[in-house]
Amino acid sequence: MDVIHHGAFEGVTGSCHELLLDSDHSLLIDCGFFQGAETSGSGADASTQEIDFDISKVQALVVTHCHIDHVGRIPWLLIAGFNGPIYCTKATALLLPLVIEDALKVGLTRNAEIIDAVIARLRRQLNPVAYDQWLELPTEFAAEPFKLRFRQAGHILGSSYVEIENVKTHYRVVFSGDLGCKNTPLLPDPTPLERADFLLLESTYGDKNHESRADRAQRLKAVVERCVENKGTILIPAFSIGRTQELLYELEDIIHNARAEEAKTGTKNPVWHKMTVILDSPLAAQFTKQYRAMKDLWDEDAHKRLDENRHPLNFDRLLTVDEHSEHERIVNYLQSSGDPCIVIAASGMCTGGRMLNYLKALLPDPRTDVLFVGYQAAGTPGRDIQTYGPKGGYVELDHERVWIKAGIYTLGGYSAHADQQELLDFIDATEEPVKRVRLIHGEADARAALAAKIRERYGDIVTPTE
Repeated sequence: MDVIHHGAFEGVTGSCHELLLDSDHSLLIDCGFFQGAETSGSGADASTQEIDFDISKVQALVVTHCHIDHVGRIPWLLIAGFNGPIYCTKATALLLPLVIEDALKVGLTRNAEIIDAVIARLRRQLNPVAYDQWLELPTEFAAEPFKLRFRQAGHILGSSYVEIENVKTHYRVVFSGDLGCKNTPLLPDPTPLERADFLLLESTYGDKNHESRADRAQRLKAVVERCVENKGTILIPAFSIGRTQELLYELEDIIHNARAEEAKTGTKNPVWHKMTVILDSPLAAQFTKQYRAMKDLWDEDAHKRLDENRHPLNFDRLLTVDEHSEHERIVNYLQSSGDPCIVIAASGMCTGGRMLNYLKALLPDPRTDVLFVGYQAAGTPGRDIQTYGPKGGYVELDHERVWIKAGIYTLGGYSAHADQQELLDFIDATEEPVKRVRLIHGEADARAALAAKIRERYGDIVTPTE
């Protein structure tokens, strides 16, 4: 079995990989949006998401998780004529229609009838599969029998890495999807890799190790308190699913602990006593509601908070904004008042969504602080703000030049992706040595650094990347 890459091979967005089961049959692993300057190499890019490859051999789509850069092109896949099953975990099956509806509105149409028709078709093709259970694929999928299994990836709710195995030869291909970090709030740690004859491994942070996750909430608290001294708004661009819920979880804990300290000492911390957290993203609010509904998938620490009658994703200092008119009112109010508050809004890379309106209004205000907690792909406004903001430069937003006077911070330890050491540990966990590795989903420097580490530790198992 070999793989044709239609996206996220030499970059980190547009994940789409075609596993050839034989000469006439294949499986598609993910089908995501391209973002920033990244392209498929054969016609698709951030402004042209149409399917640019032959799908006549594709028997099924396998979805590792429902981030937009892994599933955003599914509507275009359906338009291209794909009518096979879509396999994913049960949690992903619940979240995916929300993501696809948003992808349609952003990239294709806001026509309600068309959106409803696409979502109805998507639901018909969805085939939810439980974690850790082998699924025998239909015999017509290939000349030989195959099976697949989803394992916990610890990246977002429902995320998985997928194992696909030839039943006769026991040859096993593993697609990592996006691997999460250990000790991620709400989520279990990734399940250790059992074995792999061919491992396709993400390498987003293949060239670096994250700052400690154990004390990241304290770093968040310190940054927020420092930003509040500026008496302005703190903007946190965040992905609607995953990062947003982690931030809410940790902000609830910071506020809870501040109140406990107040009760103990009789003094009030003016920062956290009155701090308002604004979640201004209808999509993120829907995902947060789904996260609350799927408490059975939360980790042990999160369940302890529930047992203490705490509400880590729905606390009293949280204001959720739904209507666009309310969003506009808040943007205008903050622009004129500069009242300290924390605003969490999409998109995570500042490529669209309500965060753009906050940035256009508040980036020129020196009272504002922008706090990045996730990866910013090359060519995205988020990367430009990170790069040029500290120098007093500008960023292009909606074809408008916006000068940056706000403070720009990047907080380590908040990545939802495994770092270099965790990726190496993933390979190292197997019962028998991994025979072949191909690095995907990473920029060139990250892939090169991780490949060197793998060769140093395991020998020449990294295959050429041509």
